Amino acid sequence: MSKFHIALLSGILLFPVLSFAQEADSLEEASSLTANLKRIALQYNQNSVTNKKDDANYPGTYSSDEHSVFTGLFDGNLEYNTESMVWLNSLFMEYGRSETNENGKKTKSETADKILLTTDYTHKIWKLEEGIIGPFVSLGYQTEFTTFEGEDGKDYRTKILRGKTGLKLYEGKYFKQLYAAAVEEADFTYGDTNMKTAGEIGYEFEYPIREDMKFVSNGFYRKFFIYDKYRNTDFKYEAETNNRLDVTIVGNLSFAPFVNYKIAKTRGAKKSRSDTTVGLSLGYETGFKIW
Repeated sequence: MSKFHIALLSGILLFPVLSFAQEADSLEEASSLTANLKRIALQYNQNSVTNKKDDANYPGTYSSDEHSVFTGLFDGNLEYNTESMVWLNSLFMEYGRSETNENGKKTKSETADKILLTTDYTHKIWKLEEGIIGPFVSLGYQTEFTTFEGEDGKDYRTKILRGKTGLKLYEGKYFKQLYAAAVEEADFTYGDTNMKTAGEIGYEFEYPIREDMKFVSNGFYRKFFIYDKYRNTDFKYEAETNNRLDVTIVGNLSFAPFVNYKIAKTRGAKKSRSDTTVGLSLGYETGFKIW
């Protein structure tokens, strides 16, 4: 691991510690702790993958077959909010799999498989009429429910520790998050540690169309610049956007048509590969204040 990697990861880990030390001097400061179930959903979708043939240099769902499939999704967090900071601890999970029998042979294809656990700290510097802007740091761990087959025929499971530091707009009028960050990844998927450095921009957007309907979108673009070692399946870049139209059925239950799109190019691939998913979802969201 290079000195640059160590310095960046150390900064990501120490920033919230130093900020919390400052918070200790203002114990009477107004604070709140909220549990948010951003979305739990069952989705029926059809996915389509481009440039799939004759290129084994893509991992996971970028190698899925084109099938209609049900997908389960969970997205929730705990939000600690004070006058000078926001601390989010989030869990995101999704899984979708189809199985087919052809000539007596069963084949499995995963259209979604991700577990992402994240802790994210944002320091409030500039307060807007709606929302705040400030530096942030986050540390996340990404893995998956099932293994995938590597080029050597062995089974592997995604294991990535990802740190980010940058500038964020949080809880704006329409942009619930808008950020730019430097990213440091420690990839343990294949056993040994592979360090990678990237830049990333991302967003969460909500636009109310009427009282019972809203447009929701989120996504990111991540470009890698530095690698510790070479692997064919290392991403050069990856981008993703998820878009849906939430229509309230009753209470917190909603129905939503959606279109998701992701694209990536790996170091060993000749062409980029994209995955488009369209479908319908039944979702539920809620939140409650703990204090």
